Amino acid sequence: MKFCPKCEVKLKKGDSGLYCPKCDYTEGQETKQTKKVEEPEIEESILAFEGNEGEESLPTIKIECEKCGHNEAVWWMLQTRSADEPTTQFYRCTKCKYTWRNYA
Repeated sequence: MKFCPKCEVKLKKGDSGLYCPKCDYTEGQETKQTKKVEEPEIEESILAFEGNEGEESLPTIKIECEKCGHNEAVWWMLQTRSADEPTTQFYRCTKCKYTWRNYA
């Protein structure tokens, strides 16, 4: 039993030798051929908002800023943990732009 060296899927028998059904890697009786598959890189990020992005459409709340003491902030909620956990509330001061969170 042989496995594909690229994606570790079990190789299947074909007319001209072994092949990978996932990435098209082939291994013939006499020669070995590989086909390079390029996958686009996915950039992962958890940031909800950068800078002032979207703040004009967010709701405001009367809450004291932990940094400057101003009493107004915009807020939003994200599911940052598993589905059976409560959502995380984020706040951003409208004066100094300090961002903090509350795990509800």
